[in-house]
Amino acid sequence: MSGVPPVSTALLRNVPLLSLLSDSELTLLARVVARKSYARGAQILGAGDPTDSLYILISGRIKVFMSDLDGKEVILSILGPNEFFGEMGLIDNSPRSASVVALEPCELICISKPEFKRCLADNFDMAMTVMRGLVKRLREADKQIGSLALMDVFGRVARLLLETAEVVGGEKVVTKKLSKQDIARMIGASREMVSRVMKHLQEAGYIEVRGDTIVIRDSIMLPD
Repeated sequence: MSGVPPVSTALLRNVPLLSLLSDSELTLLARVVARKSYARGAQILGAGDPTDSLYILISGRIKVFMSDLDGKEVILSILGPNEFFGEMGLIDNSPRSASVVALEPCELICISKPEFKRCLADNFDMAMTVMRGLVKRLREADKQIGSLALMDVFGRVARLLLETAEVVGGEKVVTKKLSKQDIARMIGASREMVSRVMKHLQEAGYIEVRGDTIVIRDSIMLPD
C-alpha cells in the first residue's frame, strides 16, 4: 500500500452512494475520509478482523471470499468501481465475515465507523441506499443457496452468466473478467466441470467468447 492524493469533494460527488449528500456534508466528509491504494493480490480485509470502516471502490476489482482451514475458497462476489463493501459489520458491530483481496491494482475510499453512522443518521436517502444494497445481497445469497441445492452445474453456470451480464449494444454481455476458477469458486463446483460446461455452452451456440467478454444468446434457458 502506498500514499495517494487526498480526497476531493468532486471525487466523492461522483460516487453514487455519496452523491445523495449535500455540499456541506461532502465538504466535511472529504476532510476525514482516507484514500488508499492496493496492489494486485494484496489483502484488503481478512475474515475475523475488527470492523472499523466502510470501503468504496474507486478503480480496479476486488474479490470477496470465504475459505476453510484447508484453504478452499468460495467466492461471494466480485466488485468493481463505485461498489461498496464492509457495511454489514458497521451496522451489527460484528467482525469481518469474509476476506477481500485486490484482483488488480485498486484505489478505495475508506469511511470510518463514526463517520459512516453519522452520515446514515443525517441522510435518510443514503441510509435507504445502504439498506437496498443489503437486501440485494441477501436476495443474491438466497438465490445462490437455492441454486446449489436444486440446480446442476450446467444450470448454476448459466444462472451466474445471466445474472452478471449487462445489455451492451442490444446483446447480453458478461463484461466482468471471470476465469473458470472464479466461476467454479462462485458456484461450488470444480474448475474441470466448469470448463466442460463452458465448452458445451460454446459448442451448442448458447454463448460466444470474445476475448475477455462473454456474449449470451437468447437461446440459453434456465428451469423455473
